[in-house]
Amino acid sequence: MRAEARIDLDAVRHNITAVRDRVGAAQVMAVVKADAYGHGLVPCARAAREAGATWLGTAVPEEALALRAAGLDGRILTWLWVPGDPFADAIAADIDISVSARWALAEVETAARATGRPARVHLKADTGLGRNGCQPHDWDDLVEAALKAEADGLVHVVGLWSHFACADEPGHPSVPRQLAVFHDAVARAEQHGVVPEVRHMANSPATLLLPESHFDLVRSGLATYGVSPVPDLHSPADLGLRPAMTLAATVANVKHVAEGHGVSYGHTWHSERATNLALVPLGYADGIPRHASSAGPVLLGGRRRTVVGRVAMDQFVVDLGGDTVEPGDEVLVFGPGDRGEPTAEDWAQAAGTIAYEIVTRIGARVPRVYLGAR
Repeated sequence: MRAEARIDLDAVRHNITAVRDRVGAAQVMAVVKADAYGHGLVPCARAAREAGATWLGTAVPEEALALRAAGLDGRILTWLWVPGDPFADAIAADIDISVSARWALAEVETAARATGRPARVHLKADTGLGRNGCQPHDWDDLVEAALKAEADGLVHVVGLWSHFACADEPGHPSVPRQLAVFHDAVARAEQHGVVPEVRHMANSPATLLLPESHFDLVRSGLATYGVSPVPDLHSPADLGLRPAMTLAATVANVKHVAEGHGVSYGHTWHSERATNLALVPLGYADGIPRHASSAGPVLLGGRRRTVVGRVAMDQFVVDLGGDTVEPGDEVLVFGPGDRGEPTAEDWAQAAGTIAYEIVTRIGARVPRVYLGAR
C-alpha cells in the first residue's frame, strides 16, 4: 500500500440516521455529488439508501446517470445543467431535473417530447445566494411557463427549492431574509397552481442548526460524511456525526540529515539540528494541499508530526526529530481523530481552507477501501 482512503460505510449510515433523527418528518436527501465528496459515489449512495435516505442528490447529470447504471433506484435530483446536457437521458432514467431559467425549461420540454414521457422538475429560486436559481422578478414567468408545459403533458412540477448563502453562520442577517424570499416564492408558485411534492432549502448547516428551514426535505451534504459544516461552533461529535474517511500512507524512506539541511523545492525549510526525516508518498497530485507546506499534521510512530518543506506533486517530508521509524510504517494523514490522528478540519486549518475541500480533493490515484460494506 502506497496510500489508501479508508471509507467507513457504517459511519455514513450512522450519519444519515443522525440526520433523520434530527429532522423529524422531513425526508432526507444524501448529496453524493463530486464522487460523494471524495468518498465514492456508488458505495456511499448505497449506504445512505440503506440508512433511510429517500433521495440522492448530484450536481451534474453524469453523476446521476452513473447511479442509475449501478442499479440505484428511487428519487435522484440533479441541479447543475448547461445547454446541450443529456436531458433526454435523465428523463428516460427517471431522474428529477432542477430548472432555474426558461432556457432550461425549453430543453426539458424538447427532451420530454423526444422520450415520450414527462419530466419531473424542481423550480429553483435564487433567494439571495446569487448562483443558480431564478431571480424573484423572473419567478412568475418561469412558474407560468412550467405550468403550461405541465398542462401540455411535458413536465410535472414536483419541487420548489433554494439554497442558503450563510447557513453556517448562525445569526447572519441573510438567513432570515432568504427564508422570507423562499416563503414568498413558494406562495406565489402555489397561487399560480403549483402543488409541490417537496419544498426544500436546508443544506447541512441548516439541517443541523436551523429547524425552521427543514420544510419537506433536507439535503445532507458534508454531514453525510461525518465532517462538521460549522467547525468553529461544533465538532462532529457535538453534532452526533462520525467522520467516514481515513487517509493513510506508508513511509517510503527514512534518513538522517545534518543541521542546516534543506528540504524539498525552494528549500523553504532547513533543519535546525541534526534530525531524522520520513518521506510520505502523497502529494498535491493526490489532493494534499500545497498550502499546508510546513504546516500539515500527521500521526506517525505514535506521535503527531508536521510536514516540513513544500508539499510536492507526489510526496512530502515529515520531521521526526530524534525519533525514528521504518520504511513501511503507517502514516495517518487524517481520520476521525479517535486514535490521536489529525482530522480533515486540522488539515483545513493548516491549509487555510475548509474541510469540504480536504476530503473532496483526494484524487483517483488514492484507492478507496470500503469498510462495512453489506
